[in-house]
Amino acid sequence: MVSAMQSKQLDLTVSIVIPVHNGGTKFERCLRSLTALQPPPHEIIVVADGPSDGSWKQAEKYGLKIIPLSVSSGPARARNIGAQHAVGDLLFFTDADVTISSHIIGQIQEAFRNYPEPDALIGSYDDAPFESNFLSQYKNLLHHYVHQTSREQASTFWGACGVIRRDVFTRINGFNEKYRNPSIEDIDLGYRLKKAGYTIQLAKHIQIKHLKHWGIYSLLKADIFYRALPWTELILNEGNIMNDLNLTFSSRFSVVAVFMMILSLLGSFLTSCFMIPALLMMLLLTVLNRGLYQFFYYKRGVRFMLQTIPWHWLYFVYSGLSFAAGQMIFWLKTIKTKYQVSYER
Repeated sequence: MVSAMQSKQLDLTVSIVIPVHNGGTKFERCLRSLTALQPPPHEIIVVADGPSDGSWKQAEKYGLKIIPLSVSSGPARARNIGAQHAVGDLLFFTDADVTISSHIIGQIQEAFRNYPEPDALIGSYDDAPFESNFLSQYKNLLHHYVHQTSREQASTFWGACGVIRRDVFTRINGFNEKYRNPSIEDIDLGYRLKKAGYTIQLAKHIQIKHLKHWGIYSLLKADIFYRALPWTELILNEGNIMNDLNLTFSSRFSVVAVFMMILSLLGSFLTSCFMIPALLMMLLLTVLNRGLYQFFYYKRGVRFMLQTIPWHWLYFVYSGLSFAAGQMIFWLKTIKTKYQVSYER
């Protein structure tokens, strides 16, 4: 016999909210996957974020609910507006450059009917990225590995594959609209959820496919300016570095190790003695990240794995530099604010 609580959970409805701006041909693939879902969601809401390439009009032929915005203000505001028009019990946020597996709605409903019931959940990218070039494979497989090896009790949210109870989303005041670019509006939401005592589950079996093509410029721009710098500011404002996802202790040790390696290599131009600590740091970096490198090897072979190592170490370099730059910017803002307060008094 099904209890009243279980019956309520079985009836949970899902509203999909997807912002789009210059979606291009990949948005057509996204739409085809969304409209093939079985069971289907209660509704699919497409928020056209300001004037763009007009790709959002593709949603019209699928009969989806479309909310056109006259001005582009970024995905945070677009998602908030979509959520305001949603009526489902659960809000499923995703992006315009992904495809969704046909059974994901059932997986989401099942996850929310399990005990303990989460207030929100996130999934991950799958291990078969759409684009075949090296950086796209590397970036998306790295994301997959990080999510698949992280704790199931998550500390942050994820806007590309994130589900949250609509009443909780309303109480937490949605996404922070100060983030005008695709940035850390989802991480910020996750921090506020955890601070308010809500639970976020990392449902590793719920996966989507990323269609984005990553190049050197787009990867560095996104990692540094849209992720590392604003994330540093958020960490300093919160006064807390969570040991989760990209901020694990091994990742932080790797940042220290890679800079010690660089300094040792520079010192080796003065005396060969510095080659010993440089080699030791290389060994330490390999040991700290051996699980990831083994994963790359099993998925794409030894050549691909060897290609990923310098890129992964470069990631630690610019992450460390970005954190240092972010701290300096934060302190300068703090000093400026204190000066202005003192001047006004």
